[in-house]
Amino acid sequence: MFPAAFDYRAPSSLAEAVDILRQRGEEAKVMAGGQSLIPLLKLRFSQPALVVDIGRLPNLAGVERKDGHLRVGALTRHVQVESNTDLRTLCPILPEAAHWIADPLIRNQGTVGGSVCHADPQGDWGSVMLALDADFVARSESGERTIKAADFFQGPFTTALRPDEVLTEIRIPLAAHSAGAYNKLERKVGDFATVAVAVQVEMNGDKIAKAGIGLTSVGDRNLKARDAEKSLAGKQPTDEAIAEAARLAAAAAEPKADVRGSAEFKRDIVRVFVQRGLKTAVARARGGQ
Repeated sequence: MFPAAFDYRAPSSLAEAVDILRQRGEEAKVMAGGQSLIPLLKLRFSQPALVVDIGRLPNLAGVERKDGHLRVGALTRHVQVESNTDLRTLCPILPEAAHWIADPLIRNQGTVGGSVCHADPQGDWGSVMLALDADFVARSESGERTIKAADFFQGPFTTALRPDEVLTEIRIPLAAHSAGAYNKLERKVGDFATVAVAVQVEMNGDKIAKAGIGLTSVGDRNLKARDAEKSLAGKQPTDEAIAEAARLAAAAAEPKADVRGSAEFKRDIVRVFVQRGLKTAVARARGGQ
């Protein structure tokens, strides 16, 4: 099948891109790496009148540390995160999750920003950003605004971005004695997740000061396990506290039975992965591997 006919624009600057979206936003679709959009176009699941290709815009790619945050440019490719050796110490969940994404072809061409804007409930980055309590920076002709990750994902393939906005970067807060882990179950290498769990913890001495837990592929969007997170705040990471958080996270999951497994099976995988992820994250935050 061939895509339906569409106009194509490749702006040379961010200002030009947002001007195009101001004029054509409702009928336009933004393309970054194209690894999500192109298949949708070919299958005619998406039929925009205009494709705005921002893949060559300058200054929207790369990872840098700035003002107590990690700045991940929207056009940063998955492989750039996966291969960034500094991130293995600064924020190990990022390269760990990147390694799980699809296959080398997708990781070399796909972008972090394109993936989160696609908002696939089976996508990996959404849960990671929920666990990290990241901020999404969007630009339009009226200026810049910041959207919390918890408010960004609104449903399957639906985000809080307006039609006239472009995602420019993701800001991840950095804290001392913090680390995370990403665990994923897939039927074969490169498949979408049957279940995946992102976990991030910040330690204060021997206690968990803050925890973040994001769930993949067990709801109509990436889910934040808020009750599980709250249950860990101020607690020592004992087996009992971790088991209770895992139970609460499993209860927050909303899986559906399909060829990958029953709803009960998927909830139990959430429970196991939260336990596993918390133990790994705590050990990393304390300086172990």
